[in-house]
Amino acid sequence: MDNVQSNADLLIVVPARGGSKRLPGKNLMEMQGKPLIRWTLEAALESKVSDLIVVTSDDDAILAEGERSGVKTLRRPEFLASDTASTFDVLIHTLDSLDAEGISPKKLMLLQPTSPLRCAANIREALQLMEDTNASSVISVCLCEHSPLWSNVLGAEGSMADFLRPELLNRRSQDLPDYYRLNGSIYLANTEDFVREKGFFITNSVAYIMGAEQSVDIDNHIDFKVCETLMAERI
Repeated sequence: MDNVQSNADLLIVVPARGGSKRLPGKNLMEMQGKPLIRWTLEAALESKVSDLIVVTSDDDAILAEGERSGVKTLRRPEFLASDTASTFDVLIHTLDSLDAEGISPKKLMLLQPTSPLRCAANIREALQLMEDTNASSVISVCLCEHSPLWSNVLGAEGSMADFLRPELLNRRSQDLPDYYRLNGSIYLANTEDFVREKGFFITNSVAYIMGAEQSVDIDNHIDFKVCETLMAERI
């Protein structure tokens, strides 16, 4: 692993395992001439908010891509590369590995490579929001495409009985309250709070709101094609 400053205040982790059932090899799939993971690495580097950026993976090709990008790389053990491995455990492994090198960052940011439309400005703004609000954590969200108030489970044989509450009948979508959803793009927390609370959803969390055009999270082939189209328009 490359040498880094031991007094780095912010650790940025980009987790990217080799396996994926829904979209095999997605982290290295080429998008507009670059492996998918490189879009996130370039955004992190361009943001200039940290000298400590770590790619954690079980895959040689992914680790090599991290090295080509000039960031620190960490091979994760096999038990952290399965479908059931939690992101929390992967981040704890990263923190423990750095601690063994005498590196103890005060803040931790998670950037998933499946959110390639997130840019350097988003990273800087999320960090600035944390400082401005004195928040313990910042989590990115976006406006829901459709109101969850218009959603429900279906009854037997597809029955729509009681699908909508009576007060929602004949109401226009623009008259419904705004709902937001996680977009998976940016997670940021004070490291001590993250470890103690076992995650980013902790006391004094605030939302960083992002636009729909930045919030596609790649989980399948359709998501990939949508991202690719939006990326082409941006370029």
